[in-house]
Amino acid sequence: MDRIFDEETERLDEINEKLKLISRRSGLTFGTDAYILSAFAGGKKGGRAVDLGCGTGVISLLLASREKYDKIYSFEIQPEYAELTERNVRLNGLESKIEALRADVRDVTVNDTSGEADAVIMNPPYMKADSGRGNGTDDMNAARREVNGTIYDFCAAAGRLLKSGGAMYAVYRPERLVDLTDAMRRAGVEPKKLMFMYQTLSSEPSLVFVEGKKGASSSVIITRPLIVYKDGTREYTDDMNRIYEEFSTTHLTERGKK
Repeated sequence: MDRIFDEETERLDEINEKLKLISRRSGLTFGTDAYILSAFAGGKKGGRAVDLGCGTGVISLLLASREKYDKIYSFEIQPEYAELTERNVRLNGLESKIEALRADVRDVTVNDTSGEADAVIMNPPYMKADSGRGNGTDDMNAARREVNGTIYDFCAAAGRLLKSGGAMYAVYRPERLVDLTDAMRRAGVEPKKLMFMYQTLSSEPSLVFVEGKKGASSSVIITRPLIVYKDGTREYTDDMNRIYEEFSTTHLTERGKK
């Protein structure tokens, strides 16, 4: 690579034994939500997936390195992050599996992905454009607020891109779950599984992970809650440790197991 990263404005971190990630010091960083969403997403051998609003590309990197899909199209509207995703893909030698593209989710069609997708994964902005205090930088504002598309725009894109029976995976805030499920149904994607995440057993849910299927009938499974830390500690629970060990959340729906 001609350029790996700029030490003054960027940082280089190891995600795991396989992956490294370049991120902007003033912008998006790798978080637990991205890792859990990547584990929550199902996979399909030989399948094609789309990562909407990919940011640094971390979700695409995780999915590709764990071989959940053979081809991933990673879309990002902010030019500096689209370029950053491309560098992260090259840094990790995943050019044959991930195609980084600069595009607005409101405009993306199957022409951009060489056909319909088996899965769409998204970690969209959680907050409405006019809610709360703005973040200090434009890129952080765009990552956290709906300035480049609402949840309805993201779900509409998923509806356009997915094949019949294809899966959508998203992480969102519980207080906006109604908006998410409404947007999914309007896009023809039926909510099928919900997993609420709690920082500790005594806290309120902080995130919800949702799986939907395009063209599916109406029924939904709510998994056991995912508790991240044991109360009063920064020690992971057994469920979180299994996610890191197995890169899957399926154990949360196994009957009679904890």
